[in-house]
Amino acid sequence: MQQLDQQVVLRNGVPMPSLGFGVWQLQDGREVSEAVRTALEVGYRSFDTASFYGNETGVGKAIKESGIAREDIFVTTKVWNQDHGYEQTLRAFEASRRKLGLDVIDLYLVHWPVKGKYAETWRALEHLYREGYARAIGVSNFQTYHLDHLLETCSIVPMVNQVEFHPLLAQKELRAYCAEHGIQPEAWGPLMSGRLGRAQVAEMAAKYGKTPAQIVLRWDIQHGVVTIPKSANRSRMIENAGIFDFALSDEDMAALDAMNRNRRFGADPDNFNF
Repeated sequence: MQQLDQQVVLRNGVPMPSLGFGVWQLQDGREVSEAVRTALEVGYRSFDTASFYGNETGVGKAIKESGIAREDIFVTTKVWNQDHGYEQTLRAFEASRRKLGLDVIDLYLVHWPVKGKYAETWRALEHLYREGYARAIGVSNFQTYHLDHLLETCSIVPMVNQVEFHPLLAQKELRAYCAEHGIQPEAWGPLMSGRLGRAQVAEMAAKYGKTPAQIVLRWDIQHGVVTIPKSANRSRMIENAGIFDFALSDEDMAALDAMNRNRRFGADPDNFNF
């Protein structure tokens, strides 16, 4: 696919594809393996999973059987909330690595900022990074105050912060914070859980000869945000990847920015109980 190899460079010099493939809610075994296999055929080279998703084994199987060189594939996984703590995180990482069948994880994230625990968990990630088991480390669902707290004690600044991000949740303050500290923002749920039926988006889709999903994903990319849409459908995978042959005007970017309502479709990092 055209320019599916476009990358950002993380603060430690590691390149990361700008567009990846998410596997949340895909069942382990045949469903996730076939989806990843198809995505690889389409041209995706970045895959985002997590221990909580329960499908690391299927993701790893598809990658191994693809015949594509390991260095050409970028794999992200995450430590779950019940595994926070230094020793627990090291054990969780080893379990994920074994399921994925990989010697090295490209990006390892703290999945949620569990109060009173994530600083110790981060210390384990720093160890994994220094030992070369993870090429990059980061966090997910961290607000600015979570990051402030972490930066008070950490010796390595997170390289990525993966958060819910779309036109209805533009995260302007958080993106500015990440830019100031050299943290790469990454979008989960970029397509608003399929709620793309907005007049402004439809008008832009007609204007550019693109689909609403392509308009929104292009908005992500032009904001410098890595994005990981999910679909098990081959044609939708191809559609989601068709965002590198056009650019939104400054006016249209601003119009999409103006859609912000601080609306979440996923859990709130300030109030979660799992």
